[in-house]
Amino acid sequence: MLDRKAQQVFIGLPTFLQIVQEKSLSEINERIRDGSVRVVTAEEMPDIVDELGPAGAVREVDVVTTGTFGAMCSSGVFLNLGHSDPPIKIARAFLNKVEAYGGVAAVDLFLGATQPSIDRGIEYGGAHVIEDLVAGKQIDVEAEGAGTDCYPQMELETSLRLEDFNQAMMVNPRNAYQRYNAATNSSDRTLYTYMGTLLPRLGNIHYSGAGVLSPLSNDPNFDYVGMGTRIFLAGAQGFVIGSGTQHNPQNNFSTLMVTGDLKKMSNRYLRAATFHKYGPSLYLGIGIPIPVLNEKIAKNTAVRDRDITVPVVDYGIPRRDRPSLKMVSYEDLKSGMIDLNGKEVATSSLSSYHMAREIALELKAQVEQGEFLLSQAVEPLSHLGSSRPMKQTKESPNVGDVMSRDVVTVREDIQVDEAAKLIVSGSFDHLPVVSKDGRLMGIITAWDISKAVAGGKPTKIANIMTRRVYSAIVDEPIELAARTLDTHSISALPVVDKENKVIGMITSNHLSRLLARRR
Repeated sequence: MLDRKAQQVFIGLPTFLQIVQEKSLSEINERIRDGSVRVVTAEEMPDIVDELGPAGAVREVDVVTTGTFGAMCSSGVFLNLGHSDPPIKIARAFLNKVEAYGGVAAVDLFLGATQPSIDRGIEYGGAHVIEDLVAGKQIDVEAEGAGTDCYPQMELETSLRLEDFNQAMMVNPRNAYQRYNAATNSSDRTLYTYMGTLLPRLGNIHYSGAGVLSPLSNDPNFDYVGMGTRIFLAGAQGFVIGSGTQHNPQNNFSTLMVTGDLKKMSNRYLRAATFHKYGPSLYLGIGIPIPVLNEKIAKNTAVRDRDITVPVVDYGIPRRDRPSLKMVSYEDLKSGMIDLNGKEVATSSLSSYHMAREIALELKAQVEQGEFLLSQAVEPLSHLGSSRPMKQTKESPNVGDVMSRDVVTVREDIQVDEAAKLIVSGSFDHLPVVSKDGRLMGIITAWDISKAVAGGKPTKIANIMTRRVYSAIVDEPIELAARTLDTHSISALPVVDKENKVIGMITSNHLSRLLARRR
């Protein structure tokens, strides 16, 4: 306790000087060593702060443990194979048919979690190789050499287990997002994304992150977490290297770059996965113990799910800047249902809150048992990040640059033979079907007409047209139109304006001519 004179001096200090360390990190570490440390999880801390206030929480709690377990695509492992005899300078390498980057040094490789295999495609990738290694499985290594005087060997095949590598260091450029956008899909087709399978017409909402247990949500100002901070990483003790890529603390989207020894990790907290029709990823468990040094940290670790908000982003718009449909909290997301434009939409998590809680509890036990000491950051994380869009020096053409504006449309009430005459007399194979006011409502092809004519019975266009029509817009990149054609095995797209009125047509022939010019 401060004596009366000291209390008077303290009360007279400016606010920013009053927020001083009420406990030191070395004091907390000493309590960890002697077994007297008081630890709670981030799930428990809000109630403690509500009951005792920030000052009381500082007195009663020394450490708050956090945890998250989810897909962390930006992950990988540096592997050192040791030198062969004769020596080889690896130019290309494949681990269980998954390519690893060999441009580091002679026998150093980097294996990325999302790299697909050359034989099984996206069903098996770098993440699966990493999981197999941690599980003690043997993997096949195939290497191609560069062929130099000091590294004469040109080809190498061997089989290795994790213990056979000299070093196996996980180095992850971007992990542990502070929070993550929720995803939905307003388009009329199912989308397969890194946010899972998104059903059409706002059929579901997926989200990621642990909310109240999220490490960076409990230390948003980096009062403790920084370069050199010791963390729980997939069952091992790892460290924060610094800010992660796309670190954007200005908008509460901070990230971490982390590292740890793969040989000390556990499959309990490291699992490979494949997102259906998207690709492989690595699920990782990360936890950070946060020392309650002062009232400011106590307040920050009292965050609740309702305090952490994210936008629900529409992935049905295939552009970099997707629209946000609504701001919601993790409390809303975890409720299982959210109202979007008057529609009740089911929510589900891509992360495991069960595992996040287990990590926070496991970390709590390790701290209480004196197995996990806290470390002072050698440098704080930056409060200014960068998540700018890519600078594109060569712009791709849009649909409007190559489409045909000389488009013939028909109404649904005309006879098939009239449509046949239009196609025979024109240089096109598709006729968009429009309503009285010119809005797109269907499409008919030369093949549709041929089948109807062969049938021999007079009929109207309305009876044979395709009513589910895929279309494009003028400012849509050519690549998106090409993907739509390929995905649905069609050869033409009507181009529509904002009112869904037909203003042109783009076909596979347009794209072929464009590709020929590029070559």
